[in-house]
Amino acid sequence: MLYLTRKIGESVVINDTIEVFVVEIRGKSIKLGFTFPPTASVLRRELYDRIQEENKVAASSTSNVTAALLATAAKPKP
Repeated sequence: MLYLTRKIGESVVINDTIEVFVVEIRGKSIKLGFTFPPTASVLRRELYDRIQEENKVAASSTSNVTAALLATAAKPKP
């Protein structure tokens, strides 16, 4: 992990396409501003983690449905 010290109005550039600005500092809270290409995806960590978990559950459900369908299709018809 990289740690940097920045003051209000200063920024950091990532991969020539993303810039992170320090906009405001109030006590223990920091307001950041971002500029990035429209193709970039930017999510808060808690939202990203929730989406990943929902995707895992959905993939698991899909696997279960697929397995059930395959088992049903493999049974000989009377």
